[in-house]
This record gives sequence, C-alpha cells and structure tokens, in this order.
Amino acid sequence: MSDKPMNGVHLLRGYLASSVAVRMCSSRKSYEDAVCKLNLLQSNKASIEQIRKDIRTGQVSNIVAELQKKCTNLEDMESYLARTGVSMAKLDQLSVIHIAGTKGKGSTSAMCESILRHHGFRTGFYSSPHLVAVRERIRLNGRVLSEDQFAQYFHQVYDLLDGSKAYEGDMPKYFAFLTVMAFNVFLKEKVDVALVEVGIGGIVDYTNILRKVPVVGITALGLDHTTILGNTLPEIAAAKAGIMKPGCEAYTVTQPNDAMDVLRNVADSFKCPLTVVPDYKSYTFPNTDKVHLPVNLEAYQTNASLAIQLAHAWMRITKSTQRKNGLKKLTNNVQNDIKLESVVKCVTKETMEGLTSCKWPGRYQVINAEYAEFYLDGAHTKESMDICAQWFRDSNRLHDRTLIFSATGDRNGETLLQPLRSLGFTSVYFVIPTAYRHITQNNDNYSKVEDEELIARCQKHADIWLEFQGSAAKVTVAGCVADALVSIKKNKVDRSSVLITGSLHLVGAALSILDPNLVG
Repeated sequence: MSDKPMNGVHLLRGYLASSVAVRMCSSRKSYEDAVCKLNLLQSNKASIEQIRKDIRTGQVSNIVAELQKKCTNLEDMESYLARTGVSMAKLDQLSVIHIAGTKGKGSTSAMCESILRHHGFRTGFYSSPHLVAVRERIRLNGRVLSEDQFAQYFHQVYDLLDGSKAYEGDMPKYFAFLTVMAFNVFLKEKVDVALVEVGIGGIVDYTNILRKVPVVGITALGLDHTTILGNTLPEIAAAKAGIMKPGCEAYTVTQPNDAMDVLRNVADSFKCPLTVVPDYKSYTFPNTDKVHLPVNLEAYQTNASLAIQLAHAWMRITKSTQRKNGLKKLTNNVQNDIKLESVVKCVTKETMEGLTSCKWPGRYQVINAEYAEFYLDGAHTKESMDICAQWFRDSNRLHDRTLIFSATGDRNGETLLQPLRSLGFTSVYFVIPTAYRHITQNNDNYSKVEDEELIARCQKHADIWLEFQGSAAKVTVAGCVADALVSIKKNKVDRSSVLITGSLHLVGAALSILDPNLVG
C-alpha cells in the first residue's frame, strides 16, 4: 500500500493540531489582554483617601449623607450603562436579588443561587472579590465564565465604552467596569434571576443603580470599611439599608438592636416589609432529615436560613407576578397574599439539594497536602475572626500549628490578631497577599499598591504579634505566600496545621498555589 495517503492524513492531523494550538494561544492572549486592560482601571484610591481625610479632620458629620451628596457613582453608572446600550428601562427587565451586609454576603448569595438553580431557573451571579481569577466574579448557571466568554464580553463592553471621542478618557474604574459588564452579560444571556452582591456599603455602591428589585437581603452587620461607611453600627446599617427599594421585600438576620432599629426605620420609610429569618434549626426538611451543610457552624447556618428565605420569596413573587399581571407590578391583593406567606418553614427537596451541593471556596475550607493540613478562611472583621478562631480550634487535631496572616486596606491588625493569639501557633508568617513575588499587569490578582507599603503593613502586624507573645515568638515577614509555604515545607519536623486568614486576597493567593485547578 502506498504511504502517500497516510502522509496526507498526517499532514491534515498536523494542520488541525497546529490550528487548535494557535486558537488556544490566541484565546489565552485575548484573555490576558482583557485582564491587563482591566487592571489598568485600578484604582479610585485618591478619591477614597480624600473622603478619609475629610472624615479624619471632622469635615464630615453624617457619613451616609455625605456619601450621597459627594458621590456620583450612580449617575456615572447610568451613563456607563447607556454607552453600552443598556438604558434604565432595559436594566429594569433584569430580575434581581440584591444582597448587602458585612459578613456572609458571598456564602448567602452562593447558596441562594444554588437553590434557585436546583429549582430549574437560569441564574446569573455577580460577586466580589475573586480568589484566583477575575472571571469568578461573573457566573452563569453556577459556572464561572470561561476565558473565551470573559474575553469576548470584556472586549465588547470595553470597545463600547472606549469608542466615543465624546467620552475619551472617561472609563469606569475596576469594580464599576465589572458591574457594567455583569449586567450586560445577564441581559444578553436572558437569565431568569440575577444574584447581585454589593461591593462596599450599599447606598452609593455601583450595584445600587438597580431600581426594580423584588427581594433584598442584608446579612450580619459589623464594623468594616469604617473610614468610608462610618465608625458605628447605625452608620454602617444605614449605608447597607440603602439597597432597599419601595415595594420590595427585605430579609435580614438577627442584628444588634441599634443596627436593627436603623434597618426597620429605613424599611418603614420605603414601605418595604422587613422580615428577620427564622433559626435554621426550626426548619422542617424532607423525610424529617436535617440538611448536612458543607460547614457546621452557626454563622453558616444563619446564612443558609437567609438564602432559603430570599430564594423562596423571589419564587413566590415571580410566580404571583406572572400569574396575575404578566410581569407587571403586583396588585394590592397579591401583595397582601405575599405578606401572609412571607416566611418559609418547610424546605423542599430542591432547596435541600441546593444547600448541600453549594461550594464556596475560601471560607472555612480545608486542604490536605503531604507536608501540612491547610485551613483557609477569608475572615477580615473582628466578628468573623472570632468565628474563624473557634472553627480552627474545634477542627484542628495536629500539635504543630502555623499561622499565615495578611490584612488589607484600613483594617485594624491588632483587632484581627487578638482572637488568634491563644491558638498556640509555633510559627507565624506575615505576608504580602500575592502568590509570588513578581506579579505583572497580566495577572488576575495584580495590584497597584506598592510593595513598600505592603511590607510596612506586614512589619506592623509582626510587631503587634511580638507584643502579644514576646521575643520568643517565631515570626517571619515574607514577600509572598510562596515564600512562606517553601519555608514551612523546608523546616517541618512533623506534619503541621496551617491557618491562612485575614483577607480574601491572601486566601485567593494561597489557593492559586494549593489548588491551581480551582477555576476551570
């Protein structure tokens, strides 16, 4: 037999293989180009610093009022959306569950999305920050956008925003751009419902451009972003409550009295029913079996209860709206019916499956490696760090214990480290929250914050720990997470348990090394 046909087959196979390789390379380059352009949109640090300066010098007496007066986020967002072809009327077509709060926004949103998806709805989910890849922030039907999808949508939106000379140089900043992009994705993909997590605060957050929101949720409140939102719980509650809209239904968890008073006052002003969700243990589950959640913590159970109520409220409102008025505003009679059924106590099979199958990495997560057992939690408030410390104390069984810590922004390092001081760490690493030392603008976790500033912050935290534990403490300041992991592996005698906490940026950097296939 002649070998010419075989050579032809080889040539064809070679051509196809090289074509696939070229497309893959081109696709990756397009994604990296998108990430690089996005990273160049960081950051609005100067304007934030000005607000902080005004607050420190006493020029701002009512922070929420001042934010509303000075901040142009919502006007800017309306303009950005319009330039991409999304009018406010078009945005109103998006059915949204909007979620704010200090602790548990991500896990509550993730469980709510999973519940609705298991009920057969096509979902969109916008969250922040990301852990490993920026495309984690936008999900369709529970799946992270692929590199191709992200690059395609990114370049479409970027070109529309950048294409007019009338707006030359007027590009949205990082988070604002991603918010515009997420709304474009959800509208074009025709999702049934979008879960939208607030970035910071609520009242002037870019996501609060949404006008028609049937259901809002407010998770546990605490002191965070205090130089922007205020130093007291009532101030922070007022900022978070700003996502309530006239006629929507609002749900929250048990809050401190002063914060709850603010939430109720805002809800009353909007004529918006506000419901405190029931204790998780009070639910009735199929076959009388209690659902075994991925995390057996009271805080996580509270988030699960909020997710149940948000999902079922949306389904009830949507069903009633479609039945009575074909997606028009509910009649008073229907609204009265809803109030009578505003709290779900019997959990459906689909809801149970949504809860048990929900995966939300970086929160109370354990990863086993040959040389260590890693405990990862993105706690970054006093209350969440108290829970993290208790979780580690209850879960860890190894004698040799190591801490890797990093806190970002204006967070109080001493407050965050205080709950960790009694956990018996033999070694402590204070690190810059990046995976490796050299991060380029093409990297998903690139930051414009200077290394000198980051190292100074690490050293400050190290000094606080030494004050806690004395000079005998084994403390190291490291330039990246990889350096800390190499040191732990090199110096290990016995298998160690390693707690990684203080910021989601740190946890994301660690996961990119420990679980590089986290994002498909």
